[in-house]
Amino acid sequence: MGDNKNFVLFAALSLAILLGYQYFYAGPKMEAARQEVEEARTSAATEEALAPREVAPEDDTTAEVVENEPVLEEAGSVRIETPELSGSLALRGARFDDLLLTKHKVSKAKGAQNVRLLSPVGAPGAYFVRYGWSASGQNPDAVPNASSIWSADSDTLAPGKPVTLSWNNGEGLEFRMKIEVDKEFMFTITQSVLNSTDATLQIAPYGLISRRGEPDTAGLYILHEGPIGVFNGTLEEKSYSDLEDDGNFEVSSTGGWMGITDKYWMTTLIPAQEAELSRARFVRRATGGDVSYRVDYVENWQTLPAGGTLESSSHFYAGAKIVGTIDHYQEKFGIALFDRTIDWGWFYWLTRPIFKGLHMLFNFTGNYGVAILLMTVILKLALFPLANKSYVSMSHMKKAQPKIKKLQERYKDDRQKLQQEMMALYKKEKINPMAGCLPILVQIPIFFALYKVLYVTIEMRHQPFVGWIQDLSAPDPLTPITLFGALDWNPPAFLAIGVLPILMGISMWLQQKLNPQSAAMDPTQQKIMSFLPLIFTFIMAPFSAGLVLYWTWNNTLSIGQQWVIMRREDARQAAKEKTKA
Repeated sequence: MGDNKNFVLFAALSLAILLGYQYFYAGPKMEAARQEVEEARTSAATEEALAPREVAPEDDTTAEVVENEPVLEEAGSVRIETPELSGSLALRGARFDDLLLTKHKVSKAKGAQNVRLLSPVGAPGAYFVRYGWSASGQNPDAVPNASSIWSADSDTLAPGKPVTLSWNNGEGLEFRMKIEVDKEFMFTITQSVLNSTDATLQIAPYGLISRRGEPDTAGLYILHEGPIGVFNGTLEEKSYSDLEDDGNFEVSSTGGWMGITDKYWMTTLIPAQEAELSRARFVRRATGGDVSYRVDYVENWQTLPAGGTLESSSHFYAGAKIVGTIDHYQEKFGIALFDRTIDWGWFYWLTRPIFKGLHMLFNFTGNYGVAILLMTVILKLALFPLANKSYVSMSHMKKAQPKIKKLQERYKDDRQKLQQEMMALYKKEKINPMAGCLPILVQIPIFFALYKVLYVTIEMRHQPFVGWIQDLSAPDPLTPITLFGALDWNPPAFLAIGVLPILMGISMWLQQKLNPQSAAMDPTQQKIMSFLPLIFTFIMAPFSAGLVLYWTWNNTLSIGQQWVIMRREDARQAAKEKTKA
């Protein structure tokens, strides 16, 4: 049992270190980064130039995209109206640069604004998407650029109501861009160019996402935020700091996708999956205190004969990272690994089934808090055989404590002999010293997988449970130190401990009391074990209420399960001894 307790202590302290990383290190780091970003935004005065135009390629199969997005006056726009999105498409540059998510608020506060995804050039944190053509050996004015003013055949883009933009260079080249949008977050872009000249041209379609400023991120190792893409079937993730430290990322690919992801939102370019991309890039540019990021791709050069037409189709996703929606698009368009836009983590094989189970239970109950409770019960039933063995072994251990103590006193000067006698006793009393470790080994990945689900999936965002818990993805807001909200002040972070974390600590303490104390454990180990419930109460306080709800409910079920099994085993052993007598 001593080895068992040592393992439990090691597992608990390891977990405390991992969870404490967010509270004691990542939290302050995130706040410092946020302040630095705000200072940079305040001091920034102008928008960095970001628009492709013609530059001589390095060889016959690659084209370079150079950016130059000047701030120019308005030239009209096309309204974007869908059940999920609201905004506009600027006719100057054919730029998607104004997009709100109509069903998502920045907070649960009354009167909170809708989440803004895209912002126009010149606005703080400018963020936009643009498509176009790069021409080889042509005057830059031969192809449309960021300053070009397009005309539109309609003033509103909506599901079932596409809009076609057109631009003519006045020298025999006519460019068109048909734009469609569905009821969720997917845009379809069909570009075409008609060559009415008597010359053969080399041109290549491109797409780009430009984002100004250093976005606020959580700064946690468990969540990727920043440029992401799949190239030749391989997932590539680069954080903003990666681009700063390691430089820009560049690759050629067949199909794939690329974009910029936040915790709950993303913009993603999706070229035709059979398209040959001569270059796809993640780019960071810094000018003084101003920083910008760009994700772009250019397809291989294509030959446009005199009197001929070329066409290029692609998609881009702009919106919330809803699991079902992303899965639907992955299957519909055959987009490889598109579901990895959501950071499921190392335990993908476990995290996805847990989410699906929770979502199914939510559809049945209408409450994610209740779904968490039911999921915990299901997991407990699945792990019952392991728990039963563990608690039966604990019952035998509890009964054998006097014999273990005698052996320790008898062989206190001969550790090797003590171990031999202990093993013999374990065998005789049917004690498995590792039985208590099995449930822990299984529950640790389940815990982290559930943590992932609660932390990264938008389905949990702003979801209420009961009473004061109105957002399962946020920490428990009801803290006794403020007399449950009666005192109007913000306590220090380490004192802001909600009711749920306190209940979790109590449940851990009660669970400890049910476990037999090993005679092999020294006083120092016993003291450390006794303080673990208090330590975990502080560590878990800033975590999502849904995760703490799971742990508290799991502990409560374990207490009941352990009490019933150990009581039953004690009664069985007593009956057995009575029969013997």
